[in-house]
Amino acid sequence: MIRARALQATFAALVTTLLPAAAAVAAPAPAPIDYVALGDSYSSGVGTGNYRPDSGNCLRSDAAYPALWAKSHTVGSFAFTACGGATTQDVRDNQLGPLNDRTGLVSITAGGNDAGFGAILSSCVFPASDASCDAAVNAGIDYANRTLPGRLDGLYREIKAKAPKAKVVVLGYPRLFERDVCPLSFSLHKRDSLNHGADELNRVTAGHAQSAGFTFANPTSRFAGHGICARDPWINQLNIAHPVESYHPDVDGHARAYLPTLNSATGKQSLDPVASGGS
Repeated sequence: MIRARALQATFAALVTTLLPAAAAVAAPAPAPIDYVALGDSYSSGVGTGNYRPDSGNCLRSDAAYPALWAKSHTVGSFAFTACGGATTQDVRDNQLGPLNDRTGLVSITAGGNDAGFGAILSSCVFPASDASCDAAVNAGIDYANRTLPGRLDGLYREIKAKAPKAKVVVLGYPRLFERDVCPLSFSLHKRDSLNHGADELNRVTAGHAQSAGFTFANPTSRFAGHGICARDPWINQLNIAHPVESYHPDVDGHARAYLPTLNSATGKQSLDPVASGGS
């Protein structure tokens, strides 16, 4: 009797040990997801320095965060229509074709070009005064509060109508500058003003994305300590040879800031820890 009980205990222990392993083996693989990446230059990958030959002036890059996400996850299809310089209307007119009721994930950055952020930066470059820079930033903030909401709402409604089952992640914009000593044409006051403008644009965008039932993902904390003027910047400073790349995230900015931001928003970490910004 004692020996029978010992055998039963041993068998029970063996079953208990093997069950988790069996469950792990039986766990289904994640279903492939149809992913569509929309947006402007911050999604297309302007600033990474290497672009798809067939993307023309849109400057889409395989080093951009949407391409990195598609490469490091189980994707059934990947449509990459983001385009440098795109406004919200450009996205509506030219990028929504791949959306359908099978689309499972949509990512987008949009609104910065509507608010004229590139022109605002140009208005703040030396020898522009702090006051003139403030005026340009405040005009952009006023546009973001008065005009941009209607443009965002229209775009978001159209995305929802075309891809009703998709999880839509609206990504924001980073603060471009650090407050460290910076031997550039931007005074500390100008840098603070421009960063405030980015915060306001994110605030407006976040509110309307959430009202549409979308997820807003803010990359600001991921870029912290890696803006222009940092020892290890992930954003390009003024590039005279290639001006279009100025003030855009570089390869590290996409792989180590934007991609982890999208991973967190989707709840799906990259299969490749290096691609997700891990070490």
